[in-house]
Amino acid sequence: MYNSKITGLGYFVPENVVTNDDLAKVMDTNDEWIQERTGIKERRHVVKGGDTTTTMGVKAAKIAIERAGIDKDDIDFIVFATLSPDYYFPGPGVLVQRDLGIKTVGALDVRNQCSGFIYALSVADQYIKSGMYKNILVIGSELHSHGLDMTTRGRSVSVIFGDGAGAAVLSREEDTSKGVLSTHLHSEGQHAEELSLIAPGMGKRWVTDIIDENDPNDESYFPYMNGQFVFKNAVVRFSEVIMEGLKANDLTPADINMLVPHQANLRISQFIQKKFGLGDDQVFNNIMKYGNTTAASIPIALTEAWENGKIKEGDLVVLAAFGSGFTWGSAIIKW
Repeated sequence: MYNSKITGLGYFVPENVVTNDDLAKVMDTNDEWIQERTGIKERRHVVKGGDTTTTMGVKAAKIAIERAGIDKDDIDFIVFATLSPDYYFPGPGVLVQRDLGIKTVGALDVRNQCSGFIYALSVADQYIKSGMYKNILVIGSELHSHGLDMTTRGRSVSVIFGDGAGAAVLSREEDTSKGVLSTHLHSEGQHAEELSLIAPGMGKRWVTDIIDENDPNDESYFPYMNGQFVFKNAVVRFSEVIMEGLKANDLTPADINMLVPHQANLRISQFIQKKFGLGDDQVFNNIMKYGNTTAASIPIALTEAWENGKIKEGDLVVLAAFGSGFTWGSAIIKW
């Protein structure tokens, strides 16, 4: 029997900082309106012709591999989570394998949006626990900025999202009291369209639509979110899946040393913090600086929390996410 243990962490965000005041120059919004609803002050956007989802993932991965104290050729498998791949296909997993010069290991792409990193972590954890692999590279990376409606029409969504990448190396741990204790995954597809990007997609003959119709009023090429409905579901599912993970390991909220939630909305994190009776030093948020980076948000936040000394050996760390699909999940980790 083995556990998987996070042995290396890294993240990368573009240098280009986009403040709320910057957004107010291109759409009818303001700093107070954005902060009140989301808690976001600024986010990072890739400059045109600069980084891609893959290159950001590669930069984060290099840091994680170095910190894990292993060579790139020690990586047995790659799991890449994103909703914003460089290409329609193939996915970025194989591009990372190529760009890092890793031997011909398997590469898997995960399309679970905001829950993507939890799902990817769970897959890697099970591969290691089965004995199949020893070191797995898990990446969450997103490039939202090139696909947002940066006008007043799209402001309710476009002010939320940012670009960035985070990575973790999971390695075999023979002490089963350490590492990833359990992961818990769920979905509820009946609400799929409440947070979605409908086109391009094969359900809508996207090449024909773009070339022949070119309808400037077609909003299906931009993200849609039923904000209030998503918020109401998120606070319920976050709470449920955190408690599910704690109970599975005979733990209680009082045992949590650090909760790292998906950075969807600061108000959601504050609601969960209050519900579980956690102090400010027990919950890590950085949405104020980076916005919602979807599959990248948890690994970026987890890396920052670790870098800042907020996570120490022996700590109980809980990761939790909720997002499009709807999908949600949690991971219980003994650091």
